[in-house]
Amino acid sequence: MNYGCKRRLIPFYFIGIIVGFILAQTEKNTNQNIEQATFGAGCFWCVEAVFQDIEGVMDVRSGYTGGTTDNPTYEEVCSGRTGHAEVIQIDFDSSKVGYAELLNLFWASHDPTTLNRQGADVGSQYRSAIYYHSDSQKVMAENSKDNANKRKNILNFIFIIEDNVWCNF
Repeated sequence: MNYGCKRRLIPFYFIGIIVGFILAQTEKNTNQNIEQATFGAGCFWCVEAVFQDIEGVMDVRSGYTGGTTDNPTYEEVCSGRTGHAEVIQIDFDSSKVGYAELLNLFWASHDPTTLNRQGADVGSQYRSAIYYHSDSQKVMAENSKDNANKRKNILNFIFIIEDNVWCNF
């Protein structure tokens, strides 16, 4: 049996599979309402675990924001001299999970009553903060903070800040 002809077609099969995969992913992303949310709620690895299994959450990344040093290392952030907060950044499909739901989980997933501390982790990098990505997120975050403050009356140090600097590590 002559397999020479079939062997020459193998690269075309692979190209077809790759193109099909790319088109499927593009269509999937086009049909979704992808937004971002960024929260500081203590140790980012602990907070990341809380959000990663929520339906509609597509990706959760740990990183730093809110500081003055470009691309700081973990050690530099831990020193307290860079001004960064440990945060998670969430990509979510707003047709499956709303920003308000993520805010509720933010309040429930950490202790917003302690300044620059979560459990045994102490330092300004562990501060509680909501970094908004749009005007509507800012309004929702402020309303959410006001509602939480009415229940606990101790949240005067929770920051709501525009997120314009994100550092991966």
